[in-house]
Amino acid sequence: MSLTNFATWMDSIQRRSELALAAVLPEASVAPTRLHEAMRYAVLGGGKRVRPLLVHAAGELAGATATRLDRVACAVELIHAYSLVHDDLPCMDNDVLRRGKPTVHVEFDEATALLVGDALQALAFQVISEAPLADAPSVQLDMLARLARASGSRGMAGGQAIDLEAVGKQLTREELEFMHIHKTGALIRASVSLGARCGSSLGPDAIERLDRYGKLVGLLFQVVDDILDAQSDTATLGKTAGKDADHNKPTYVTLLGLTEARALAESLLDEARNTLTPLGDGANRLDELATFIVHRRF
Repeated sequence: MSLTNFATWMDSIQRRSELALAAVLPEASVAPTRLHEAMRYAVLGGGKRVRPLLVHAAGELAGATATRLDRVACAVELIHAYSLVHDDLPCMDNDVLRRGKPTVHVEFDEATALLVGDALQALAFQVISEAPLADAPSVQLDMLARLARASGSRGMAGGQAIDLEAVGKQLTREELEFMHIHKTGALIRASVSLGARCGSSLGPDAIERLDRYGKLVGLLFQVVDDILDAQSDTATLGKTAGKDADHNKPTYVTLLGLTEARALAESLLDEARNTLTPLGDGANRLDELATFIVHRRF
């Protein structure tokens, strides 16, 4: 598949994900209007939608319908958006810019931002539970459990707790990897896993390979994020550049240096692509997404 075709496919999924998110979010005219306005502000009109792209790529490989994948893509993106709103709060990273616009607590207020995160998390589980998304109810229950684990203390929230505890400390590479497997990687891994489970054409070996791919891409995303934070400017990133260094947070760049961090990203990319090889041409979108993550510039 050509780069042009991938770009067209990516644009199509990003557009349909935006429409699906706009549909599941309460209208700003519905009470409580300020909360619903802030929820839509937090979610719509920005972001690369990497997690929905992974949902659709894995789901297409598994023969899932686009309607099912839209709902799962919404669920994981709502969880991601909630995490960004809470991460930006003064009690966490205290950031004022996200996706090129003021963060939710700056645009509205801290109490509203806290409630936005709470409401987005609840909405994610509503979206993934109120319509059939798998061929068997037991599979959909497993999907709910996977999303919960990826979001909670054994996943994203736990990784954020480890991140806060690590400020000012020198972590080993193993400790840094453990933190990011949870903070960033868990939801990316879940995106692949949930998309694959919306279909029915994959056997156990393929599911295991996709899970391995998801783990590798989750780490890959964070390594590249650390590189971009160190070498890009705020206008390019759409968020405050260099904030990890300013907050004295351990990153792959501070631990390894830029050259070795880039080499690690390329190594993870090779491993992720090799994991997909036995799955054939149907995994091309996942392969292209891994390459996109490595070479993205914002």
